[in-house]
Amino acid sequence: MPEKTYHHGDLKNALIAAGIDILAKEGMGGLSLRKAARKAGVSHAAPYAHFTDKQALIAAIATDGHSKIYARLASVMEQYPGDPLRQLIEIAWSYIEFGLQEADHFRVMFSGAVEKERDYPALVEITGKNFGLVRQLTVRCQAAGILAPGDPDLAAVGMWGLVHGFVSLLLEGQISHTVTDRYSQRELLIAALNQISRVPIDLQNYSTPPDGG
Repeated sequence: MPEKTYHHGDLKNALIAAGIDILAKEGMGGLSLRKAARKAGVSHAAPYAHFTDKQALIAAIATDGHSKIYARLASVMEQYPGDPLRQLIEIAWSYIEFGLQEADHFRVMFSGAVEKERDYPALVEITGKNFGLVRQLTVRCQAAGILAPGDPDLAAVGMWGLVHGFVSLLLEGQISHTVTDRYSQRELLIAALNQISRVPIDLQNYSTPPDGG
């Protein structure tokens, strides 16, 4: 099979996509730069223009995923600048949508496969930005009386843990069909958020995303 040619940035993205696919199907033991190159249709030497080793590719996969999440969440923050309750709901929903739409990528990002995260400054930076955004949302919700007062770092971790756990349950099919047959995923999310919100979130008012999706 003839080798494909890519522009500089396209090759990196093609290798990231190949790495995600390999990790999803074969796990850590199945991934190598050589195998990612073969899947992307380029020479065995081509990946070394971007990645020093397998760990560098995995770190790039995680960085790419966190960057995509950040873009989604930041867009929601900008879309509803004066409505922290809507920000809370739509940021949580955007996170869930990414997890469901990019399930393989999502699983790799949070698999703990990056052994020495601090060796990859871009990954450290984007994960810090994501947490910073969630913390900012937490502070706004606390000021509006939506979330209980307290250390915003701890509250942000708790809120993130709630939403992330919900995505994981959905991805692994662990929510009983007796519940999923009666409620949509978004309705289940709102019910979960109602467990931490001091302001009741009306299911009917928020059960449909603003764009109708």
